[in-house]
Amino acid sequence: MNVPIAPSSGLLRGTGCSLLSTVQDVPSIPRPSSSRVERHLQIISVLHWVITVIVVGVACTVILLYLFCTDCWLIAALYLAWLVFDWKTPYKGGRRSRRFRNWAAWRYFRDYFPIRLVKTHNLLPSRNYIFGYHPHGILSIGAFCNFGTEATGVSKKFPGIKPYLGTLAGYFRMPFVREYLISAGMCPVRRDTIDFILSKNGTGNAVVIVIGGTAECLDCQPGKNSVTLKQRKGFVKIALQHGANLVPVYSFGENNAYKQIEFDKGSWGRWLQRKFQKRIGFAPCLFYGCGFFFTDSWGFVPYPIPITTVVGEPIAVPKIEQPTQKDVDLYHGMYLTSLQKLFDKYKTEFGLSESEELEIV
Repeated sequence: MNVPIAPSSGLLRGTGCSLLSTVQDVPSIPRPSSSRVERHLQIISVLHWVITVIVVGVACTVILLYLFCTDCWLIAALYLAWLVFDWKTPYKGGRRSRRFRNWAAWRYFRDYFPIRLVKTHNLLPSRNYIFGYHPHGILSIGAFCNFGTEATGVSKKFPGIKPYLGTLAGYFRMPFVREYLISAGMCPVRRDTIDFILSKNGTGNAVVIVIGGTAECLDCQPGKNSVTLKQRKGFVKIALQHGANLVPVYSFGENNAYKQIEFDKGSWGRWLQRKFQKRIGFAPCLFYGCGFFFTDSWGFVPYPIPITTVVGEPIAVPKIEQPTQKDVDLYHGMYLTSLQKLFDKYKTEFGLSESEELEIV
């Protein structure tokens, strides 16, 4: 009897098992661990900010000028018109963006070091304040993360207080970078801007001033705790004229984020830095950090060393429209004492030895 043969299905016998075994033999592609991916995101978020501060402003200015010489000149003209229309915004309280300040990238930025904000006393929303931030470091990383973003929860820790981080006015003349800084709630560290915030913007405002300025960053080195403050009294006079309370702020670890090639006093390098500072408003520093992939290589990524910013006790300041030099000296002395006590109280808690001293120059 002839058995009917089923029509061929087009598959060879045993192919299913062979295919399965072949797939099993293919080596699996290793997936990067979640911690490694997160670390790279942290580095990217920090590097993006460093590049924005150092390079993007100048680059955008050059690109804008170049566009005027191309067929895209209309784009440059429209932005220039917007720049003229919006010129006074950063000097009149700015235009902060809640979405920008709460951007997820800032949490990666915070966790890279990590950065921490420590509250020691309550601040009343019915008062205005001037925060004195110390030290400057190379790029004031702790100041930006704590007061230019919500990564460390400044608005939750100090409800009703709106921080305005002051920086060089020149940044607000650079295309696109100014929008970036305005969105962060930053403002030019100029007398007219500070006067506006403290007198015409209601209460609950806190102007954050890096007192030592760019002069202080020339002397910053890892492990060095030195602040330029003895002759810096202008912020005290402004506080007296507006009755704004003074709040000392010290950032432990700020000077450790970068290393700097420091020129000796009296050398041609230091002379050139001082000239730049006097003419342009900032002093160029030769600094370096670590590479993108390895912490033992050179690069522009800051070293992942903890930065802890401690907000001290507010100093009650009366309103004196025409303060005398004696008034200024009195409250300046109170501020120096308060900053010294703040440093001494928390230095051992945040990585320093009991023998470490704060140098005030």
